[in-house]
Amino acid sequence: MCIQQCKLTIVLLVLMCVGVVVLTPRASASSEDDALNEQLTATLASHGFTGRVGSSLEKRLGRKVDNQLANLGRLAFHDSLLGLNDDNSCSGCHAAPLGFGDSQSIAIGVENNNVVGPDRTGPRNQRRAPLVLNNVFYPALMWNSRFNSIAGNPFDNSAGFQFPLPEGFSLSGLPHLLTAQAFIPTTEKPEMTGFHPSVPGTNDGIRAAVVDRLNANAEYRKLFAQNFPDVKSGAPITYEMLARAIAEFEFTLVFADAPIDKFARGQKNAMTEDEKRGAQIFFGSGNCVSCHAVSGQSNEMFSDFRQHVAGIPQITPAVGNVVFDGPGANEDFGLEQVTGNPNDRYAFRTSPLRNLALQPTFFHNGCFTRLEDAVRYHLNAIGSAPSYDPVAAGVDADLQGSQGPIAPVLARIDPALATPVTLSTDEFRQLIAFLRTGLLDPKANAHDLRKLIPAQLPSGRPLHVFR
Repeated sequence: MCIQQCKLTIVLLVLMCVGVVVLTPRASASSEDDALNEQLTATLASHGFTGRVGSSLEKRLGRKVDNQLANLGRLAFHDSLLGLNDDNSCSGCHAAPLGFGDSQSIAIGVENNNVVGPDRTGPRNQRRAPLVLNNVFYPALMWNSRFNSIAGNPFDNSAGFQFPLPEGFSLSGLPHLLTAQAFIPTTEKPEMTGFHPSVPGTNDGIRAAVVDRLNANAEYRKLFAQNFPDVKSGAPITYEMLARAIAEFEFTLVFADAPIDKFARGQKNAMTEDEKRGAQIFFGSGNCVSCHAVSGQSNEMFSDFRQHVAGIPQITPAVGNVVFDGPGANEDFGLEQVTGNPNDRYAFRTSPLRNLALQPTFFHNGCFTRLEDAVRYHLNAIGSAPSYDPVAAGVDADLQGSQGPIAPVLARIDPALATPVTLSTDEFRQLIAFLRTGLLDPKANAHDLRKLIPAQLPSGRPLHVFR
């Protein structure tokens, strides 16, 4: 009996020791998790990040989103009837499966092959078409911010909406910056209008031709009549009605409920450890937040919506519809094109980072096709620029030729980017994890977004082939 009791005692002692060995690391890991959660919570609070911007839309609009009007806008968004060149629509450069962003490094507008995806061909424009998701919160639109709300608030037209001439401030009476912006794409020759001699010579003339097409189409007349009493009473469709419909569709494209948002609202297990540590690097040692801001006019969009020279390589297409800048016609002067001020040369708007995992290319000209390569370059543009290789970067063959000079770009680089940021292998991996999945709304996936492509169009025209 004594021997058995001794054996039992020994077993219990061993189990207790094992228990100590097992429990201690768990307690330690839990403590580390708690500390990381506390650190990130404090970091987000210090930047005023709430994770609630996605639910603020209707309050800021002052009304509910009109889903019937938005559906009309969705149909028009995908219809080449709006393009006087008869071969491109908004969706040709803003494809649903890609977050309503570009399938190309540099956009292909008119004279395309009706394909949207990697096999799209045709003469290129000058820049990548950015993602449309969440742009209802953007106070400045386009890579050179040429469409912007002077008040710094896209919902506020009190100080005016500024556009390049001939529009200027003439669109300021519209209720939202996106409603005003919808007046522009159909007038852009490289994007939708084309270069045929019969194209009207003014923007208002082009818009009049577009609404003539809508008014001549019985199905569009029916759809607009369902949304606008004046049309139901026999009045013509106006361009403003079209702009309101397209903007309303874009109001439905709010995808701002990423793991970082859930974490900020108190769901501490919404992010992986790598995403949390990557977020700390983003807001801390990586200094990313100095331009990819989340507070104030940023509306938690991870952009300060200001113009910076980031030292990006200048790639140009073999065949294009836009004449590039500089003596060699192989440069993009960016903001200078808007202001006329040489001091603004090579400056581009900070890219908002939400859902960037949907992008196939990065930076204003898509000169990188892998997120890791783009971030690595961005952390040390001055050191990386001389060795930039468009072939290694994965851009299409027609963009692998002539490059613009990089020295004058680097000479103007923003001070915030002039000093390289050094990260360990683990830190770099964690930063990528945060950017790729920590900022991705799980509802913003190619499968579900593809469902927003109409089965058929009111005009009866064929849809683009989305690949």
